Amino acid sequence: MSQHPEPILVGRSKKDVFLLPQMANRHGLIAGATGTGKTVSLQLLAEHFSQMGVPVFMADVKSDLTGLSQAGKPTGKVQERVNLLKITDHAFSGCPVMFWDVFGEQGHPVRATISEMGPLLLSRLLQLNDTQAGVISLVFRVADEHGLLLLDSKDLRAMLQYVGDNAAAFTRQYGNISTASIGAIQRNLLALDTQGGDQFFGEPALNFDDFLQTDPQGRGYINILSADKLMQAPKVYATFLLWMLSELFERLPEVGDLPKPKLVFFFDEAHLLFSDIPAPLLEKIEQVIRLIRSKGVGVYFVTQNPRDIPDNVLGQLGNRIQHALRAYTPRDQKAVQTAADTFRQNPAFDTGTVLTELGVGEALVSLLDEKGQPTMVERVFICPPGSQIGPITPEQRKAIIEQSLVFGQYEKTMDRESAYERLKGVAASSGDAAAQAQASGEKGGFFSSLGSLFGGGAKTPSAPSLPASAPRGRQPESLMGTMAKSAVRSIGSAVGREIIRGVMGSLFGGGKRR
Repeated sequence: MSQHPEPILVGRSKKDVFLLPQMANRHGLIAGATGTGKTVSLQLLAEHFSQMGVPVFMADVKSDLTGLSQAGKPTGKVQERVNLLKITDHAFSGCPVMFWDVFGEQGHPVRATISEMGPLLLSRLLQLNDTQAGVISLVFRVADEHGLLLLDSKDLRAMLQYVGDNAAAFTRQYGNISTASIGAIQRNLLALDTQGGDQFFGEPALNFDDFLQTDPQGRGYINILSADKLMQAPKVYATFLLWMLSELFERLPEVGDLPKPKLVFFFDEAHLLFSDIPAPLLEKIEQVIRLIRSKGVGVYFVTQNPRDIPDNVLGQLGNRIQHALRAYTPRDQKAVQTAADTFRQNPAFDTGTVLTELGVGEALVSLLDEKGQPTMVERVFICPPGSQIGPITPEQRKAIIEQSLVFGQYEKTMDRESAYERLKGVAASSGDAAAQAQASGEKGGFFSSLGSLFGGGAKTPSAPSLPASAPRGRQPESLMGTMAKSAVRSIGSAVGREIIRGVMGSLFGGGKRR
């Protein structure tokens, strides 16, 4: 057996164009106007990665990638393309697939804890301004310092209410806390819950090892996230995929150059990720894309136009499949020329002109050679996939879900003791203490209750105390998780903590994985 798997035949014309597996983790771009064939190109690559034992993750925004699970048929345009390209060994076969769905309707539920998401990504998810984002960071810090777990929406809501009710005390230590900001965050959190946030935040949280499975034949599973409903909230969709990418970045070990990737991540509708993005977050995205390839992960952005991708990210995408672009306006014409200039030019044709002439299923392709250098751009017909083009039936989907390796692992939610329960318990104790104090003619209330609960005198409003979590049903946070928190807190800069927490949020969720 050769050291490297067989190259992937991407397209054929006067010259065959191959994607080298050892260069697949150098990232890529699949671009083109609507209806030009981007989805089929994505499907072709995904099934070839699966066949060579590489797991794949992709979001299905149009519900037409489920056909990867079924063998295609030698009919219609597929057979025409096979005949045109004179492919003699074309095999029709499906791939092992796992279906996922934030809403738990068309796949296994996908969940994350509030703590894993982190304040930076959560602020973008809630569409907060800088002041409101600062309040969220404060809430995370207070929860961290007192060991309170932020697992679901009601935990965050309880912490927000607590911080708001004691704003005067916290202001002395952390700066001004606006009641209006607290209210705005609560309203945005409620709006997010109506979009599915209440289903996404919670436990059991997603175990990313489940994305790295292979079947008994050694084929990599293709993880398909149902995103048609999720796309109704574009920023939620983009932030969710960014969270997944950052979690993979943190969890996977450094592996260097491999004969093939450990995972390939397709980011469809990639323009949504970079729309109105804060500068610190964009900087972190660029860093993650640059470094994650050393962990064996290839990231492929799928979008309509290369200009949707910032230059610092676009420059890291070595493998490119460019379908036709439209040039109806001066702005479109400029975009076409910009896209053409990103290729290593072929003297046989004018790249800018060809970009507007490509037919459906045609593309300009430039891939990395053995030395990691872009090849000269070629005009090719994209090879047809061996799996079914188009969606499967609801009955087929249901059967695949019920036969899945992880069926039953995520379907039932769990609600262990966290910030909400602890604060609720303190509030109840506070009420009892106040009643006793009133009966005895003494001053009391919430802070005196905290003092009696934890063996001290009455606490003053200048230093409110909180109980430490003692989760039921699972072990408390590991020593490593606690050390990680301390290390991040010691960085010193509040902005630095927010950025690190946002990109590497699961450092703060230690001890949750099985």
